[in-house]
Amino acid sequence: MRDLGTGFGYLLKGQRWVARHGRQYGFGLLPGLITLVLYVAALIALAAWGADFVGWATPFADDWSSPWLGLFRGFLTAVLFALCLLLAVLTFTAVTLLIGQPFYDSLSVTVDRDVSPDGTAPESDVPFWRDLWISARDSVRILVRALVWAVLLFALGFVPFLGQTVVPVIGFFVTGFFLSEELAAVALQRRGVQLRERLVLLRSRKTLVWGFGTPLGLAFLVPFVAVFLMPGAVAGATLMARDLLGEPIEEGGRPDDGDPGPHETGAAATPG
Repeated sequence: MRDLGTGFGYLLKGQRWVARHGRQYGFGLLPGLITLVLYVAALIALAAWGADFVGWATPFADDWSSPWLGLFRGFLTAVLFALCLLLAVLTFTAVTLLIGQPFYDSLSVTVDRDVSPDGTAPESDVPFWRDLWISARDSVRILVRALVWAVLLFALGFVPFLGQTVVPVIGFFVTGFFLSEELAAVALQRRGVQLRERLVLLRSRKTLVWGFGTPLGLAFLVPFVAVFLMPGAVAGATLMARDLLGEPIEEGGRPDDGDPGPHETGAAATPG
């Protein structure tokens, strides 16, 4: 259980790190704000036309008598919105990381340099656009895995008692694991650790990963919170990645003076 507290500690340390490095925090907010606007627009559209979509998708129920027609389609509309909301939570991190690749690479490199005893950070030798493609491809693969879990847990949600108690708890831990993978991928991909290896690495210390990702997943359920926690989450995930790989972490760090922007850091402008 010690790893559980250690993982949560990295989440807090990441937030403290960006609090000390205001410039990096400011740059890190931009991708989350862009993603939030896109997702809110999509959810508003779903709320406005979701019932119409359900009606179009269930023509066989047109002749049902009241109140069964309204109850049936109302239930399906609520399920559709709940699934899309879950999908938004599961994909928010991946989409934000994809939009903010240069920003978060810069932030992660700065964290590595700050906590490394020799002040250096591993840098990718892969061209930037290929790095971006790998990140997008891996995000889709993780999303497919997350969707399989989401469908399974949704089906189990109809099991009496278990569906209202155990299943939601499992859901939060699953969400926390996948959130941790997406965030740690920023630092691990830069070190050449591929998706399959990342998953094996994370599974080897699941309690550490849950301690980091599960509280973050719960916090992400609160509107707008994800935007403000993302920079610190990337910083904390970089610290966690160093722990997973056995790299030393030096406590403390330098102040914000001279922090590089997203295009001034080596990994953010990966040689191509």
